Amino acid sequence: MRRLLSAGAAMACATALPAYAQSGGSEGGRTLDVSPYIQVGQILTADLQTGDVLTWTSVAGGVDAAVRTQRVELQLSYQYEHRFSWDDRIGDDDVHSGLARGAFAIAPGLSVEAGALATRARSDFRGAAPGNLVGDLSNISQLYSFYGGPTYAGRVDQFAVNAAYRLGYTKVELPRGGTGLLPGEPRLDFFDEATNHLLTASIGTRAGTYAPFGFTLSGAYVREDASQLDQRYEGYFVRGDIVQPVSPTVALVAGAGYESIEIGQRDVLRDANGFPVTDASGRFVTDPASPVRLAYDIDGIFYDAGVLWRPSSRLTLEARIGERYESFSGVGSLSWQFSAREGVQVGVYDSVTSFGRQLTNGIAALPTSFVTGIDAFSDNYNGCIFGTSGGAVGGCLNPVLQSIATANFRARGVDAVYAGNFGRTRLGLGAGYAHRRFIAPDSGELFSIDGLADQSVYVQAFASRQLTPRSGVTGDVYVNYFDSGLGLAGEIWGVGATGAYFHQFGRLNAIVTAGVYTFDQEGAPRSDVSGQALLGLGYRF
Repeated sequence: MRRLLSAGAAMACATALPAYAQSGGSEGGRTLDVSPYIQVGQILTADLQTGDVLTWTSVAGGVDAAVRTQRVELQLSYQYEHRFSWDDRIGDDDVHSGLARGAFAIAPGLSVEAGALATRARSDFRGAAPGNLVGDLSNISQLYSFYGGPTYAGRVDQFAVNAAYRLGYTKVELPRGGTGLLPGEPRLDFFDEATNHLLTASIGTRAGTYAPFGFTLSGAYVREDASQLDQRYEGYFVRGDIVQPVSPTVALVAGAGYESIEIGQRDVLRDANGFPVTDASGRFVTDPASPVRLAYDIDGIFYDAGVLWRPSSRLTLEARIGERYESFSGVGSLSWQFSAREGVQVGVYDSVTSFGRQLTNGIAALPTSFVTGIDAFSDNYNGCIFGTSGGAVGGCLNPVLQSIATANFRARGVDAVYAGNFGRTRLGLGAGYAHRRFIAPDSGELFSIDGLADQSVYVQAFASRQLTPRSGVTGDVYVNYFDSGLGLAGEIWGVGATGAYFHQFGRLNAIVTAGVYTFDQEGAPRSDVSGQALLGLGYRF
């Protein structure tokens, strides 16, 4: 799910772009910029099929910050917005939106990395997929996630030694206005909160040091505890890898290891008629008398082999195939930095994961310097986040934020991101495919998602052009496709486009923006087609 520039969101584009020129500065390679702001805007939305027109007044405040020193790399963009509706039928709305990524060097080889996200995402994969996130929305939940922990990278004699610990936490609020399911579709549980721990360590050496090939021994421990139905994931992993060069630019790679994964949860409490009991929030109540039922229990060997090609320091390609999770598995990656200004990154993945773990992993993969102002007013960070250099082009959160899932799943897919910075012009493009096969215990429930799968495809692009030192334009488009294998739901399409013009008058900023969005849900009476416009003013301190 991706909102590329909501009705109020574009106003932040006008104020965010010049943020770092207005506070702090750069001296001797050091940067310290902190720019708080306030914004007021008038929003108009229209249902282009019924002609229904609604208006809001938006008031927001936030801060953009960037720190660059020899020891610290940090960027933060956060905003709180309140929308006052002019129509008694539609209530007011509060939105939190933000992203932070940082790396802090404590001592030689020892650092701390951290990140945080606040955004909104689709709650149920089968439900509505609105693009215009203003108004009386269905199937949209506010969420928060963060991770952090120390990382060590050093050497012992001829060996490279690495170790890391990471704590992650994710919290999701209930969707307002329901989920937009079709009549007769069974209800699923709502995600609440989850905490995960990741511990990794490795030791290895280069080819030619002790043997013609390089070798690495690594291990990991992962645990996640989720509040819904006392769900728990626990995994132990150990593996060995070798790298055998066959030419100056090509090497053969192979690895094998042992893994033990266990996923379990308790049953839902049922009433006298056998229906699930829910609490005041609408979430399923856990049956305290239920034993822990295993949804997944695997214990065995996995392996893979492939090729590594690195013709230069700017281009690396790796591809592996093998067997994991008792079936075929393929993974790979491509990193190509065309120049200091542009690059592309592609990843093919296959893992057993969950919504919380996949989200914290996605945040951790983002660069510490990213483009703000694409959609910073409310929902900038629920799709692709583009980096500011060719060496760190960014990443996409679309595979995890396609919808919020309470069950664990096997995630497979491919993601590709391109980012380019050409003076006054910035370009970004993200595309990918995601497939999730869900894992849940067979406890005789009325409806179980165990073994069911969904899939999605997304394409997202943006461009911005600074026309003068004080003005510029932006444009954003997206196309989403969702195919649910759950219940009665079928295909869902979402398409949208937004354009904006902004002008800066000293610390005061003005914005005019307009957009059109549509989504079509198979089996629904009609498509949803809406338009929006915004006139706003912002002030940076």
